[in-house]
Amino acid sequence: MDQSRFKTRYLYVSRTVLRQLYAAVAMFVFGCGDGSDSIVIGLAGPFSEPHAQSMQLAAELAVAEINRAGGVRGRMLELAVRDDSGQSAVSGRVARSLYDDPSVVAVIGHLSSAATLAAGPIYNGGKDPLPQISPSASSPEISSLGPYTFRVCPTDAVHGSRLADWARHSLGARTAAIVFENDAYGRGLSAAFRESFTLIGGHIVTVDPFTASIPSFEPYFRRLLSLGGAEVLLIAGTPSGAGRILATLDSVGLRPAILAGDGIVGVERDRADAEGIFISTHYLADTPATGNETFVAAYRQAFGDDAPDHRGAATYDIIHLLVRAIEAAGTSRSRLRQYLAGVGTTSEPFPGVTGEISFSNHGDLINGAVTIAVVRDRRLVGTMEQ
Repeated sequence: MDQSRFKTRYLYVSRTVLRQLYAAVAMFVFGCGDGSDSIVIGLAGPFSEPHAQSMQLAAELAVAEINRAGGVRGRMLELAVRDDSGQSAVSGRVARSLYDDPSVVAVIGHLSSAATLAAGPIYNGGKDPLPQISPSASSPEISSLGPYTFRVCPTDAVHGSRLADWARHSLGARTAAIVFENDAYGRGLSAAFRESFTLIGGHIVTVDPFTASIPSFEPYFRRLLSLGGAEVLLIAGTPSGAGRILATLDSVGLRPAILAGDGIVGVERDRADAEGIFISTHYLADTPATGNETFVAAYRQAFGDDAPDHRGAATYDIIHLLVRAIEAAGTSRSRLRQYLAGVGTTSEPFPGVTGEISFSNHGDLINGAVTIAVVRDRRLVGTMEQ
């Protein structure tokens, strides 16, 4: 067996066991009651996938901290965890099960844009809509899902524009190629980058979609080589697709600068050839935001040396935002919907570890900015020039 693959699998299993032990201890020590008087929050994401682990771990950490401090209004918090596999059909079923459970007061999720788009109409429908807050679904289409779908991350338009500006002005690139996963996230980021890069004088050489079943990326890159190559390559996808793309680039002999959105975060831990990739992100573990240093230290103490990623940090923020909402408005879905819709307008913005959170009329994060990070020694770190 390939040793790097064995190590990655071993670390993944170890984190999973550690998470399960931590959750069990948290329930025993901090107390979640028998569930009859708990405040239940849904947590929906592809938790069988490594890139979603930070989301679940951070949620469990936040709940443990809150319950240890006495809960909310004297009641313990409880997570209703549902694995949506990152698939639209499964996400719809998960959303229905959470919606139909009267004990669930709000949902954190879903993680991906495609899953959120599938689940959103269910949460926003019926006689008593269930407020939904996504930590990382960035597709522009989510803005029109309904009044009770919120997100605490910038949209693809923000990421695409920032990446294009970095490519053109910081890297001095005049030409770019794009490879994008043919889903809501990949299409959104690709389109935003393409439009912005062209507007500021760049030229797009090739734009190629892919799905998980694509047999090889080599034809795309052979064609790009025949056209003279490109100075930068945007990967708009997930860690699994990015890993295959990086391996193919090496075999073909292409050496463009690599750009990507935060959808590929996680690839830096698993692949040595991810060194030097520039990634747009809303959060870094060393971000100087309110309470972030304390959060990162607690996360590492509970789960090991790896720092939380943007998915985990945003989930941690959402838990604490919901606690503030429950303390102010109670646990009825209708009151929580009303409170969340007014965050940043009728109530104060929420100071999170990812930055200040306020919602627009469409449930989008107001003034959500992204920074460009770079992969160094299997870690994502800030670049010198911002």
